[in-house]
Amino acid sequence: MKKNNGQVSRGRGVVDYAAAAMEQVELYCAAHPGSPSAVCRPQLSFRGDLWIALLGPSFEEGIVGIGPTVSAALRAFDTQYLAALRPLGKAVSTLGALPRPDMPARRRYQKAKSNARSRAEVSGFAWPS
Repeated sequence: MKKNNGQVSRGRGVVDYAAAAMEQVELYCAAHPGSPSAVCRPQLSFRGDLWIALLGPSFEEGIVGIGPTVSAALRAFDTQYLAALRPLGKAVSTLGALPRPDMPARRRYQKAKSNARSRAEVSGFAWPS
């Protein structure tokens, strides 16, 4: 895009700029095939002097990566995407192991002590004879 007296000219330069950005996205995704950017393909936009990679309906509800270049924005997006997954992993590890379907459930009660009275004796209930 060329600026003439502070005005942005709209024309072939914009198309070339978008094509160059798309090429940079393809190069980044080819170099990082398993990255969140390569898998999710976030929307790419340019605001001011920054590139923005967005996955989701808005900045508030989505995952955003911002950078001065296309690859920097995609790297930032990858970092934010992976960071969004991390709290779930930390929560599970700090709470302890969750029961797995292939493992028997742990007992949630304590064994009765040998000197404890039976429930019937404690409650005063006696079975009729």
